[in-house]
Amino acid sequence: MLVSYKWLNDYLNLDHVSATELADKITLTGIEVDNIYKHSLDERVVVGEVISCDAVPESDHLNLTKVNVGLDQPLQIICGAPNVAAGLKVIVAKPGAVLPGDFQIKQTTLMELESHGMICSLEELGIKEDVIPKYAEKGIFILPDELEVGTPVAPYLGLDDTIIELDVTPNRSDALSMRGMAHEVGAILDQDPIFEQPEVIESSADITDYVDVLVEDANDVPYYSLRVIENVTIGESPLWLQRKLMNAGIRPVDVAVDVTNYVMLEYGQPLHAFDYNSLPAKEIHVRRGRDDETITTLDGKERTLSTEQLVITSDDTRVAIAGVMGGKNSEVTAETTTIALETAQFNPTLVRKMAQQLNLRSQSSMRFEKGLNTAAVKEAADLAATLIAELTGGQVVNDRAEVGQLKTENTVVSIAKTKLERTIGIEFDEATLASIWHRLGFEFTLEDGQYTVAVPPRRPDIRMSADLVEEVARIYGYNRLPSTLPQMASTPGQLTAMQRMKRHVKYFLEQAGLHQAISYALTTPQKATLFNLSPTDQSVELAYPMSEDHKTLRQNIVSGLLDNAEYNHARQMKNMRFYELGRTFFRHEDGSISEKEQLGLLLSGEQLAASWNADAKEVDFFVLKGIVEELLTVLGNRQSVRFQATKDYPELHPGRAAEIYKGEQLIGLIGQLHPTLAAQYDLEAVYVAELDMSALVADNDATRLHHSIPKFPASSRDIALLVDQSVTHQAIVDVIEAHSDDLLVDIKLFDLYEGEHVEPGKKSVAYSLTYQNPEANLKDAEVDVAFNRVKQALVDQLNATIR
Repeated sequence: MLVSYKWLNDYLNLDHVSATELADKITLTGIEVDNIYKHSLDERVVVGEVISCDAVPESDHLNLTKVNVGLDQPLQIICGAPNVAAGLKVIVAKPGAVLPGDFQIKQTTLMELESHGMICSLEELGIKEDVIPKYAEKGIFILPDELEVGTPVAPYLGLDDTIIELDVTPNRSDALSMRGMAHEVGAILDQDPIFEQPEVIESSADITDYVDVLVEDANDVPYYSLRVIENVTIGESPLWLQRKLMNAGIRPVDVAVDVTNYVMLEYGQPLHAFDYNSLPAKEIHVRRGRDDETITTLDGKERTLSTEQLVITSDDTRVAIAGVMGGKNSEVTAETTTIALETAQFNPTLVRKMAQQLNLRSQSSMRFEKGLNTAAVKEAADLAATLIAELTGGQVVNDRAEVGQLKTENTVVSIAKTKLERTIGIEFDEATLASIWHRLGFEFTLEDGQYTVAVPPRRPDIRMSADLVEEVARIYGYNRLPSTLPQMASTPGQLTAMQRMKRHVKYFLEQAGLHQAISYALTTPQKATLFNLSPTDQSVELAYPMSEDHKTLRQNIVSGLLDNAEYNHARQMKNMRFYELGRTFFRHEDGSISEKEQLGLLLSGEQLAASWNADAKEVDFFVLKGIVEELLTVLGNRQSVRFQATKDYPELHPGRAAEIYKGEQLIGLIGQLHPTLAAQYDLEAVYVAELDMSALVADNDATRLHHSIPKFPASSRDIALLVDQSVTHQAIVDVIEAHSDDLLVDIKLFDLYEGEHVEPGKKSVAYSLTYQNPEANLKDAEVDVAFNRVKQALVDQLNATIR
């Protein structure tokens, strides 16, 4: 909402407060001021009168003019505007004047002719193109004949005003009108605004001879009325009206449109003017639209309607979309002689839905959907009818055609004085509160410590006692309220187990050279279900997604990392080491939705760059597996976690993928991205892992005991085995651990061989087993007993041959 300081001054006395000071006061009372625009214009830009206008020889568009600007001699000015002519009052920048943009007017010579000044358009004065009057789009701006030659032009165009831009919250519909802001500023400054009440002079004609109105559903349209103004001549609006509209950010069009916009700004009440003679019948019917009905609106676009829209019809012809925009077929034009002026109250929720569905938000729809001052609806219509008649030479037909009732009674809200004081935190004397109610324009009574306040319809946002508390606090002054700290027992803060674990994970992974990535939780339905650790759960989709690419909540983290990898790879970043901690979302069979904390990892490119003494080394499955194993060790979960080869994930290479189990619970997966999927992302060899952090956090919270470095030496035994190729490393480790006691502290695979000298279907593996007793020296006999037990178990259970 753009508020003119000078327009406010018409209702109040602002001589003692500057626009900047007023903006500060408005902000302190709860309506945010976004910006302050201080208009100014050089006093040497004045009103001029064109005495003569002759075409410049050998030019197809230039004119040589003589312009009277109140000096002893007229100025000779060369002007290229197509609408310049003798006898016109125009805007003239005299030599030396500085226009917006630091453009100084100087004496110049064109085609050997001197030019002493410039005849200006509005755009050259810094007025935005979208608010320049429709008739002045091309060429210079023509001033009214009654303006005095030689006087500064700024006051006539509103360029000596200051505009305060407000960011109005949805509940403060009263701040979308100048009268509403006058009440607000009056409360702030402790002044009573003064308004002129319109006086309608009506003709003897009877409205019933002109039009009837019918509303299909009173819930959709609580009130609807029409006034008729006949014998009008449509033309340009007077300069004072255009000035107020331009400073409010609205483009002047013609008298009828400009008056409805002006009244909307003053009262906050939208209106619409129909060309009465273009209506198919002498009736207006307000009803819901029908599926596939169409209407061409004032912007020239054809729009398809449905039963969710509310339309204005005449003889079943659509002539407007209620509360949003009028129809092209009933537009007021220069040929219009009779106007039907609509004033109504439409259902705010319905108007908001219509504007959203049609993608057609307007100044009118914004005000309808936020709520109107029902007490001023008829008064606004009377002012608009009076102004149109006055400015067009027309006559207002007696009475109005209307249907429905306006609720104009005050809203009564009560609050105990003690509750008000307790909530705000300050004690008020009765005189102070009485002054606040008076400044707000609220009538009140006080009985037995209870205030009963009558709130006028212009403040539809006040409905409960809490609203009264807010009004008292803001008018009294938030900056005057005492600042005290609450008294309460302090509670030491601490991190949750998940928060602690996430900190450990971030620290470890960043020390390991990985970079944190953050991706959207919303993705496509296809990407959402990749790498899913809970295949029985369904995905969660948004009811109203912002796009098809952000339709579904993710069930994995890796798909987001792949998007990041694709983005980086396209920009020649080949070496990528990413991790991301984030939430995933699942819909269960019973319909409930849950969230999990998961970790995604991605490696690609070189682990070691090439140098003079070494070749480059690419990352592989075991590099990522090593990072995962070390991370699990840091988190205290390594002993209970195992890796199991899998071919169940089409997203992963079938020979280079494994599931990660904690006991019998699946907590993650790891592997190389399937080459087909990698090609879709335009990537090369990519290795990924996904871990369910929620499953790991339980053990992470357990108390850990510190063990000192053992004083006694360890003893190791090596064993080489010949086993079937189908026997996995994990199977061998499981057998070794199952048949060992606490003396076994480490198992390390140090050799793997398949090929020559090994029979087909077999492979040779070699392990080093480390034994240690932290409390005593080990004897060879003790180690031999434990080692022989392992060897025998490998032979019996895996059919291994000891080499």
